Amino acid sequence: MAEEKETAVTDEIKDVVTIEESGPCKKKVSVEIPGEKIKKALDEKYGELRKEVEMPGFRKGRAPLRLLEKRFGKEVSEQIKLKLLVDASESAVKDNELDILGEVDFDPEGIELPEEGAMKFEFEVEVRPEFELPELEGISVEKPTTEVDDEMIDEEIMAMRERAGIWAPKDKGKVEAEDQVVADVLLKIEGEAEEERHDDVEIFARKSGFAGPVPVANLDEVLAGAGCGDKKEVSVNVAESFFNEQYRGKKIDVEIEIKEIKRLEPAELDEGFFERFGVENEEELRERVGEFRRVQVERDVRADMNEQVYKYLLDNCKFELPVDVVADQSKRVLQREYTNLLIRGAKSEQVDERMDELRASSAERAEEQLRLFFIMSKVAEKLEVPEASEEEVNGYIAQVAASRGRRPEKMRQELARDGSLAQFKLQVREEKCIEQLLESANITEVEAGKKPKKTVKMETKKAEKKEAKKATRASTAKKRSKKS
Repeated sequence: MAEEKETAVTDEIKDVVTIEESGPCKKKVSVEIPGEKIKKALDEKYGELRKEVEMPGFRKGRAPLRLLEKRFGKEVSEQIKLKLLVDASESAVKDNELDILGEVDFDPEGIELPEEGAMKFEFEVEVRPEFELPELEGISVEKPTTEVDDEMIDEEIMAMRERAGIWAPKDKGKVEAEDQVVADVLLKIEGEAEEERHDDVEIFARKSGFAGPVPVANLDEVLAGAGCGDKKEVSVNVAESFFNEQYRGKKIDVEIEIKEIKRLEPAELDEGFFERFGVENEEELRERVGEFRRVQVERDVRADMNEQVYKYLLDNCKFELPVDVVADQSKRVLQREYTNLLIRGAKSEQVDERMDELRASSAERAEEQLRLFFIMSKVAEKLEVPEASEEEVNGYIAQVAASRGRRPEKMRQELARDGSLAQFKLQVREEKCIEQLLESANITEVEAGKKPKKTVKMETKKAEKKEAKKATRASTAKKRSKKS
């Protein structure tokens, strides 16, 4: 149902404003600017002009209105129209306490200043969702207890050996899972006369992978048992949501001619390996790795507890989201992930593979991120958590930079360049909110493994970490393979 209010814009003359719901978190604002207000604004403007301009045959300040209108009418009408529209729209938002997202947007060119009578126009704005926060004290949180044991240290050392390893040729061997294959790939694309050829493509025999630019499910099974010189064929129906538009929604017959098979050979635990990591022997290496894993476990435990707080807030704050904002956020999520993968050194086929997965879930992830943004903004207000200071932001950047082996000042420059500093400020404030919530939470220690259902936010972080490790391992091993 429309709500009609009078909005004061001048001392006495008021605009008539009508507000209607036009969708989730969206308002349609209709404004009527009275004719007498338009006349008053025009009279004032012409009064100013009369004092300022000189007209032939008339003393300054004595020019008749009809001559001023003839000479300056079009320009004055446009100026007054724009001023009235801007003032009226701003007042409508402010006086009706609309907490809008973004700016008021309308097309002034489609609106005419009438010669007499009222000027009417309308615009739509997206507004912050309205909701109530749940109880913030005494949130039930489980704290996983994890001890760093020999098995965890062994796994980490093996990962280090793999990163330092080389891809060695398997001259007489057959393809097995996790092998790397160098092959010529021929694509017969539905609806295209010419075949597409990609030579010397590196393919990983994994559950989900790429044969050149095309995603192939169960690629490890397709390649299993093949030898050098063998050809493998598979038909692929590329998803409509596929990242690469060229192949989206098409049926593609893929032929893979294997030229070389390689197996990752982990580096030996020898003097050179120990020297690379600044230790003298295996015992010292295990000690160093144990310390690293303990820090990592503490960080993971805290992240797990944070996620439980997020889940509690998401489960207990139900509200609709503005559709356009979700769509924009979804695009930003994809772009950010694409950039992150490139920064981590992922190869083009790994980027395409990951982006295909992300495209399918980006809307869900964007929606959750927006929900958390609105919720945490309200939590910060309720807990009276101030905005992050420059010192706090710099400290957070230094922390993140250290975890990624980057220089803080260089990272800050990059963040400033791509406009991400504002996001970091929000992140620091959010961390302070979570810290306060955990201080008053009801925390119970549990054995590791008994964890709550993860939010999309946590699942994404886990997948990103996994992809980053794969990309780093493959990239490092490839470089070593070339050197040898």
